[in-house]
Amino acid sequence: MTMIDAMTQQFGKVLVSGCSILLLLASGCTKLGPDYKRPDVKIADSWVEKDPKVKQARKPADYSAWWKAFKDPTLNKLIETARNQNLSLQVAGIRVLEARALRGVAVGEQYPQAQSIGGSVNRNIISKNAANSGVPFDTRFTNADIGFDAAWELDFWGRFRRGVEAADAELYASVAGYDDVLVALTAEVAAAYIEIRTAQQRIRITRENVVIQTRALQIASVRFRAGAVTELDMQQALSLLRNTEARIPDLQIRERQAQNRLNVLLGMAPNDLTQMLGTGRPIPNAGSEIGLDMPAELLRRRPDIRRAEIRAAAQSARIGIAQSDLYPQLSLTGSIGLQAASTSFSANGSSDLGDLFDGDSVFGSFGPAFRWNILNYGRIKNRVRAQDARLQSLLVTYQNLVLRAAREVEDGLVSFVRTQERAKFLADSVAASKRSVQLSLIQYRRGTTDFIRVLDTQRVLVDQQDALTAVEGSVALSLVATYKALGGGWQIRKGKDFVPSRVKKTMAARTDWGDMLSREKADKPRPWWKFWDSTGQPDTPDPPK
Repeated sequence: MTMIDAMTQQFGKVLVSGCSILLLLASGCTKLGPDYKRPDVKIADSWVEKDPKVKQARKPADYSAWWKAFKDPTLNKLIETARNQNLSLQVAGIRVLEARALRGVAVGEQYPQAQSIGGSVNRNIISKNAANSGVPFDTRFTNADIGFDAAWELDFWGRFRRGVEAADAELYASVAGYDDVLVALTAEVAAAYIEIRTAQQRIRITRENVVIQTRALQIASVRFRAGAVTELDMQQALSLLRNTEARIPDLQIRERQAQNRLNVLLGMAPNDLTQMLGTGRPIPNAGSEIGLDMPAELLRRRPDIRRAEIRAAAQSARIGIAQSDLYPQLSLTGSIGLQAASTSFSANGSSDLGDLFDGDSVFGSFGPAFRWNILNYGRIKNRVRAQDARLQSLLVTYQNLVLRAAREVEDGLVSFVRTQERAKFLADSVAASKRSVQLSLIQYRRGTTDFIRVLDTQRVLVDQQDALTAVEGSVALSLVATYKALGGGWQIRKGKDFVPSRVKKTMAARTDWGDMLSREKADKPRPWWKFWDSTGQPDTPDPPK
């Protein structure tokens, strides 16, 4: 019998025995632990805000590119740039790749966990004075072996299948985390841009008031030199002018700080964005109305809510993993190889192991084994209880997050509606203040009123115009906050990579990633997780109770 024939015969026996045992055990396989069920959440049937500016519809609304409602090409360009360059978003995308890799590890655990080829050559010298060495034997010999070892812990209790479920859920949680970062990013870019435009408008208005007050100072100076008034009028006019001018540096600080924040959001070092943004442009305005769908849509749209629920699903699977430690762990182990020993030497002193590859050198073993952690003094059960407590905590966190999401939308709505009302009142006040300044200057020239009246009207005008501009910015910011609370904006990543091509090239050059860096790689959900599609967008789950 040749060596190949012997190994083939032995391997055939091992294979037949192994398959028989596998078929026998597979017929009784089960999965421990609870199957995930979506928790009940309390959410209103409609929004509290009933103002006519809030248009409510029962069908899902499209907030995928809500910033385009402002009709500002510069804002559109900034958000696209941030989508491509923001570093925090890149970190979130890399976490998706990490989750893909970890899911591959979990899938691999379902197959033989230990597979190795090994070999050795040992020269042995045994003491003749050792115990029980009275029987003659060779005290100097060489032993050589080469073989293949394998060990396969069978997934009899669903331990590894639950691990795959948890890894699947963690992958989708990482996608939802990416979407959540993208939602926050688009809102932060829009908010920084609005703050820049608001600061620019406030600076412009302040400078216009500087011109008006400079004219009043000139009038007071002329009348003082003519002896019509005392120096008090001139000094008061100068004081008001300098106080108004002092507002400009503070507003310039705010503009520059907003630009610095925008630079970081765009993935750039702080620099002057004036050339990119321009000056003198109005505060973005998306109109006075907003369309809403039902509150229940938050569960489907908001990525942070999706992530919270998916993490709860992952934790549900971990309960089954912990429970599997209560039962015997069944496994198949085996090895096959060649082994030979020699006491003879060649002329150059080396051992003669030519019979290592002879058919009679084949050895092997195969069989089932089990290990059962008994007398564990409650440690395993308490680990199961700890996993169950973590699940309950995540479920309550999910429910609380739903309530917070609804509150954030309501906060944004009431701010959007009421701030518009305030802006309307301030606009009337500004119009009246402008007329008051004109009348007071006319009366002062004629000598029918004192300069105090002029100062008061100009001071009120500065304050009211500045307040109106700030409120107009607040209207836009409250709308941004509402869209962010509604969970819009993450949809723009559909059909695009999670990380830029340059980052993928760097990672591929450093490590063999296979096809995991490809956008076309399908992240198909497992049957247990039926209401999420491969992009992380929910299909049509049952409406929440």
